[in-house]
Amino acid sequence: MKKKFKNYVLICTTFGLMMTNISFGQNTDTMKHNHKAKDHVWTQDEADVKAKVEQFLIVAGNYNLDAMAEMMANKANLGITRLKDEKWTTETMLVEDYFVAAKNRINQPYYEPVNQYTIHVSEGHLAFVQADAILHNFGVPIKHNIDYFTLIKENNDWKFVNISFTSTRIAAIDMIYDPMIFAKSYAQAWCSQNPKFVALFFAEEASLSINNGDTAVGRTAIAKDAKAFMDAFPDDMKVAFDSLVKTPKGIEFHWTLTGTNTGSNGTGKKINISGFELWQLDDKGLIKESKGSFDSEEYNRQLKYGAED
Repeated sequence: MKKKFKNYVLICTTFGLMMTNISFGQNTDTMKHNHKAKDHVWTQDEADVKAKVEQFLIVAGNYNLDAMAEMMANKANLGITRLKDEKWTTETMLVEDYFVAAKNRINQPYYEPVNQYTIHVSEGHLAFVQADAILHNFGVPIKHNIDYFTLIKENNDWKFVNISFTSTRIAAIDMIYDPMIFAKSYAQAWCSQNPKFVALFFAEEASLSINNGDTAVGRTAIAKDAKAFMDAFPDDMKVAFDSLVKTPKGIEFHWTLTGTNTGSNGTGKKINISGFELWQLDDKGLIKESKGSFDSEEYNRQLKYGAED
């Protein structure tokens, strides 16, 4: 690994909106859904199923097809019904056929947070999940999806046997850029092992630097830097979005990274490090400049000795 990447830690279209119009709050409906979700006490089976669905939505949003395939039961199927031009269309296929099609097209990352879950588990072996979700592209809500998942327990592991959803386009007036969603989407992209997905969150001629090091300019250079970093943590890299703070100098995106340095010439040690990026955003809400900061001495110590428990 190049020396710059030993000191290099980062985290794992849109509608024009000037910085003065960016809001950092949650809307009332989302707050109500979150409050209701927190009040509900899930059984262990329900909690396991919910965690599996949330894991699936992350890898699906990152188009991690291998990870998605591992979560499927044999001959799992997919059903989609969409409202387009005031007409409903339907489509069904085997999930494996969807994977083939997805490999042969250009994909962009998406983020699909769930507002509300309904989960039914039968005899601890069959589960049905309804998830009311909004699909976002780069911080902008695009579609309202009602997702339905049927899972079956195989060898004590929940597997998907059916994935179906209805999809309706969000009204243009409601397609409002949300910097919090953008930040969470960005963190998710860093977990994708797809550096091009990370670069898409930057403007075409954007710049990225870490701890006052060399500056990567443009999406190609940013993707190259991201790839080198991802290669250092190929197996279990996870990025937690911690907070978004508006300051006079810009927006601070705070993150925590955990993973194991198992890449080429890696030490095999576990890493747990936090830092932030200072962002300047353009009028589309994309990053036009990012200056990252973290404790490089602590990072190098962890590379040698591992993170403290």
